[in-house]
Amino acid sequence: MPGPDAASPALLLGPLLRHVDGTRATVWVELDAPATVVVEVDLPDGGTATGTTCTFTLHGHHFALAVVEGLPPGRRLPYRVLAGGERLWPPLDPAWSWPASEVRTPAEGAALRLAFGSCRRAGDDGAESLRLVGPDALSALAHRMRDEHAAEDRWPDLLLFVGDQVYADDPTPAIVERLRERHRDRADGSGEVRDEIGDFEEYTWLYHETWGPEAVRWLLSTVPTCMLLDDHDLRDDWNTSDVWRRRVSAQPWWRDRVAGAFASYWVYQHLGNLSPDELAGEELLARLRASGDDTERDRLVDEFALRADADPASARWSFSRDLGAARLVAVDSRCARRLEPGARRITDEAEWAWVREQALGAPAPHPRAEPPRHLLLATTLPAFLLHAVHHAEGFDEAVADGVWGRRAAGWAERLRQGADLEHWAAFRASFGELVQLLREVCGAERPPASVLVLSGDVHCSYTARVRVGVPRAGAALGAGAGTVVHQLVMSPFRNPLQRSVKVANRVLDSAPARALTRALALAAGVREPDVSWRVENGPWFGNGVMTVVLDPDGGAAVEVEHAVQRGARPRLRRTLREELSTPRHPRVTSA
Repeated sequence: MPGPDAASPALLLGPLLRHVDGTRATVWVELDAPATVVVEVDLPDGGTATGTTCTFTLHGHHFALAVVEGLPPGRRLPYRVLAGGERLWPPLDPAWSWPASEVRTPAEGAALRLAFGSCRRAGDDGAESLRLVGPDALSALAHRMRDEHAAEDRWPDLLLFVGDQVYADDPTPAIVERLRERHRDRADGSGEVRDEIGDFEEYTWLYHETWGPEAVRWLLSTVPTCMLLDDHDLRDDWNTSDVWRRRVSAQPWWRDRVAGAFASYWVYQHLGNLSPDELAGEELLARLRASGDDTERDRLVDEFALRADADPASARWSFSRDLGAARLVAVDSRCARRLEPGARRITDEAEWAWVREQALGAPAPHPRAEPPRHLLLATTLPAFLLHAVHHAEGFDEAVADGVWGRRAAGWAERLRQGADLEHWAAFRASFGELVQLLREVCGAERPPASVLVLSGDVHCSYTARVRVGVPRAGAALGAGAGTVVHQLVMSPFRNPLQRSVKVANRVLDSAPARALTRALALAAGVREPDVSWRVENGPWFGNGVMTVVLDPDGGAAVEVEHAVQRGARPRLRRTLREELSTPRHPRVTSA
């Protein structure tokens, strides 16, 4: 690995503040050359906490993820990034107008503000981006944080990206132009995807374009983030069905796309989801750091990526975090699927067993004195949809599985792909398992005050109250009586639906549409588990961000904000603030 630098490299992307707890923080960067990276955090006593690491190189790009330890809890701590003895961040450019980036360590017993959403098209705040995809909710959030720099209580403590951070299958015109130039002399059978991302190098273009604008770059340097992958990280409808997968995986361009998608997701997104303890046990990272040969590192990461696609059990993209009184369980509902008709699962058995462990207990590496007050289940795809869509997906799955014969099954498969019928309701066995898990969580002897399912994907946002049947044995203990369950959906950050699709969504939410699709599902033999839900707010269709506010005494609230353009920059306008659960008295822990 490189030693001390002879010359200072340039910072290409980042810093991204990723995992933060009461005493530690991780900071991710990409540089233009190998270097030793130093992150210096200013302490209240005038001292400095330092994290130092060397970059590792993948396909000619140089990355580092530095861990800083020894931080005091409950403080705002400015930090800097250096390499080669020179400061790379904050920028030395006098035109840089953003505040110092900070690590804000959580204080014990403090409320948690978690902002989330999905589906964000790249672009700046200029007129052309505004015309194409509307105002950017993340840029608007960054501007508000700068305007209210002293009002820390309104800043998110964590930003959760629930899918489609980049669009590999539908890049911006600027990226398409670069792709056409690069592929001008290519003759490998990839004509149908010549305007799509094809390999690791091209994926880096997406990340630079998406996270590069000033406002978003500062936001990601100041608010900790965690991320889940969804279909557009690879291609629309990824793993919708076995028919889709067999067709696409036979294409000559698929292997390079898969290698680039998983390798880039691993280094740009997934690594930062891990705690410092989990990073220390990350086998691939250790092997890459130990290797001194660029060709060997490229081989290792490409083999890992291809294996992760072919054998989902070889890599886990799901993760969990303890966030004070809350536990976040982020579920991979895209890569770990089973696709065989009649045995479909949105997560396979091994992945679901892990999810259950995280939601129901406190296994290592997450030991805690008592169960969480709030359980957050993050899944890119909503579990509780508008009812007409829910029934349509169940009907389609049953017909595609052959309940009405082979010809009807072929029709249902085409509908599944064409209408994107691939949410939890289209994997009915998994939907039933999720409902059962919610029943067990709510029926526990010491249940949480709230269970919130956080999702995106559908390019609209809404809140729904969910009611699950709590087992009688649990009810005898008073379990679940005060536990509220909500599906919260925020999509998009920046990718609004066309007007015609908005109208279709409103039609699907009508009583006649619900009755028709329910009748079709029943006719196909679909039976529902013991669950009901009602959309209480929405759907809304604008670019926005949703925030959950979780109190350690059990109170939970949701805030919905949508981006509007005011003058030269976007702003957030509040659409909703609603209490989901009320505070309880502090728990008494038995001796």
